[in-house]
Amino acid sequence: MAVLDILKYPDPRLKQASAPVTGFDDALRAFIADLEETMRAGPGSVGIAAPQVGDFRRIAIVDVSAKPKIPNHGRLVLINPEILEWEGMVKGREGCMSVPDFTGNVIRAGKIRLCAQDEHGEEREYEMEGFEARAVQHEIDHLDGLLFLDRLVSKRHDLFRRKVYAG
Repeated sequence: MAVLDILKYPDPRLKQASAPVTGFDDALRAFIADLEETMRAGPGSVGIAAPQVGDFRRIAIVDVSAKPKIPNHGRLVLINPEILEWEGMVKGREGCMSVPDFTGNVIRAGKIRLCAQDEHGEEREYEMEGFEARAVQHEIDHLDGLLFLDRLVSKRHDLFRRKVYAG
């Protein structure tokens, strides 16, 4: 396994839409292991999408289980994810490994129903809400060539320089 290099804004490749995954093999699973290791190497990271490491397939990983008292499904590998239903709109703060210097307020659905394949090609369906739903929507945006910067409520009032604290 390896920690992969993260593409950083304004790299134009981050605007590229990703192609569906059609083959589910050991090479795919090895890439997913590297992608997960990359996510876990990021401070406080709860998700990553393949385009963030320059791989333009519809693959994302989300795991919000380390956050206390948040309903979640644990570690999710989401391949070819599609949101089937959404409800409620909630404004919340987001950050991104590809935009390391800023966070911003973004409106997302409060609840979603999602279908996706796992790393073996099995179809799965999930209902999720709150922070987990927000994280999944953020990662699906990456697969569509969107960053949270594209969804800011107001570029003037809802973009914030990330505070960096010296260790």
